[in-house]
Amino acid sequence: MKVLLISGKKIFNMSVFLIAEIGINHNGDLNIAKKLIDSASEAGFDAVKFQKRTIEKVFSKDFLNSFRESPWGNTQRDQKKGLEFNKNEYQEIDKYCKEKNVEWSASAWDLESQEFIANFNVKFNKLASPMLGHKPLIKKIISEKKKTFVSTGMTTLEELDDIIDKFEKAKCPFEIMHCNSTYPMAENEANLNCIPILKKRYNCNVGYSGHESSLQKVCITAVALGATSIERHITLDRTMYGSDQAASVEAHSLKNFVDTIRMIPKIQGDGIKKISDKEMIVRKKLRIKVD
Repeated sequence: MKVLLISGKKIFNMSVFLIAEIGINHNGDLNIAKKLIDSASEAGFDAVKFQKRTIEKVFSKDFLNSFRESPWGNTQRDQKKGLEFNKNEYQEIDKYCKEKNVEWSASAWDLESQEFIANFNVKFNKLASPMLGHKPLIKKIISEKKKTFVSTGMTTLEELDDIIDKFEKAKCPFEIMHCNSTYPMAENEANLNCIPILKKRYNCNVGYSGHESSLQKVCITAVALGATSIERHITLDRTMYGSDQAASVEAHSLKNFVDTIRMIPKIQGDGIKKISDKEMIVRKKLRIKVD
């Protein structure tokens, strides 16, 4: 049984910490976000996660002015802004998650967004793979001293060594998440044997952040290899608008997904070879002893 400690207090108590990554799959619609929160909560996820960007800080003016057709207009700016929630909407998300008894957080893509999220006193942070080169953001996250899930997509071991060293020196609690940053990820590129290797190298818990299109196979294997957390994108419908939808688990499949993941540690057992009570009954009937 794994316990997540925040400032010495037990916050979560579970075998595998499950994060439903809503990301931007809400398409800027608060009602869709609430339906996804409902689905995650009812399925048994421990937390939901969003993505937060200050558009003008993350993207250049030329990029934002370039053409992109979307439901919100004909520029990248229209599309990016259409996918962002404002303060009032995040206040509603915060309130709704508390009502549903599910934790929430958001991976920030810039300092302003991280400061924005910190105002909600979320219980954990997420350092997304694209942000592992953003030193000021990493410094800010570490300064908050909250449990931080660190994704490792597009990252070398040498780069990760430097980042983890910063977390350790600052005594900021962290958990690495093995990750392949392709959407959707081909199953044969998962390279899940990295999980025990990362665990040994950094002497810490290691989870898995998945972007595959399949439902369970990769995540089941990840947990069997020792993953202590799983993050999967979720959606109401894979055919909805959005670049992450195809790499997401649909709402109607979430309960089966969670139940299967939760069962794996029970199936694995404690590794101690012993005769169970039920097996002892069979032994008394079938064991043949010949001297």
